[in-house]
Amino acid sequence: MRYYIFIDESGDHGLKNLDPSFPNFGLCGVIMSEDQYKALKEDFNSIKTHFWEDKKVIFHSRDIRKCNKEFKILLNNEVKAEFYSLLDGAMEKNDFTVISSVIKKEEYIRKYGKLKTDVYEIALSFIVERSVFYLDSLGEEISKLFFIIEQRGKKEDAKLRSHFESLKQVGTYYVSPERLNKYNFDITFRDKSNNVNGLQLADLVAYPIVRYIGDKTRANPAFDIIRPKIYCKGSKLYGLKEFP
Repeated sequence: MRYYIFIDESGDHGLKNLDPSFPNFGLCGVIMSEDQYKALKEDFNSIKTHFWEDKKVIFHSRDIRKCNKEFKILLNNEVKAEFYSLLDGAMEKNDFTVISSVIKKEEYIRKYGKLKTDVYEIALSFIVERSVFYLDSLGEEISKLFFIIEQRGKKEDAKLRSHFESLKQVGTYYVSPERLNKYNFDITFRDKSNNVNGLQLADLVAYPIVRYIGDKTRANPAFDIIRPKIYCKGSKLYGLKEFP
């Protein structure tokens, strides 16, 4: 059995200029087996062909919220209601597990300063670590875990690949390299234009999670749908790491 974890971000990972309206950075992974991913793709493509008669439409959280580009059709309230009903239904119906990490940048700066440490890399390390915990909990024979990450640029992707290879060699604070490498982790970068449904799911999940961490009292219906998908240990949302 092979598993995939699709990873996308929400917010700016930089520490120089903080946006007071969105001060946190989130990296979100959605993990699923090959069969689970096949089912998700079928449902997402069904929604796309229903509204646009074209599977090439790319679900992008910001465009959906702002009714931009293809999603201008959502300015029609009846269409919008039907679209959200089908999309929410697909996310509730399909089996996937959320493992995410949110860096609270203001607290991070107060505690550590504006260090050279890459916040994106810190968030990825947490996701790698908790992915191992999750896979261990399944008790399955898993031959490989593919990390599929949205491209950011040649320099950024090369730096992230180097960090990923370092994790495989030295492990993390809680996970030894031997424990990590038993899942034959591999990393690949895909452009948004490649229309990878798993990355689109990660994008849809990331924004409401970061919003939730920013204000847990604010109404957040998208997070309410996602919450049951978050990796849990008992009652603890173990797949939602807040740092620091």
